[in-house]
Amino acid sequence: QVQLVESGGGLVQAGGSLRLSCAASGRTVSSYAMGWFRQAPGKEREFVAVISRTGGSTYYVGSVKGRFTISRDNAKNTVSLEMNSLTPEDTAVYYCAADLSFNSVVVGTNDYWGQGTQVTVSS
Repeated sequence: QVQLVESGGGLVQAGGSLRLSCAASGRTVSSYAMGWFRQAPGKEREFVAVISRTGGSTYYVGSVKGRFTISRDNAKNTVSLEMNSLTPEDTAVYYCAADLSFNSVVVGTNDYWGQGTQVTVSS
């Protein structure tokens, strides 16, 4: 089992920045690909970003490329999402995700989910 706890959400003005963190515990976290998803009101959950076990590979949804950066610290069992140039369209609950398979995180069939943290971007 892997437990995931997100933090860092909040209210920010358009154009601002936020940094989300996900603390992982349980099995050897460094064995897992980690990622972020988001779900806006009335919409389905969508993939945002994923990072490989070693951090050597990342992949982003097109709408956040160049604005968001995913990173991980395996020594601290954490994964972060640095979000810049935020727009109201980024408003959503953001979820941390983990799976042994990188591709499973991309398509959302990963085994583990966090509870989510709210990000609200005001115009």
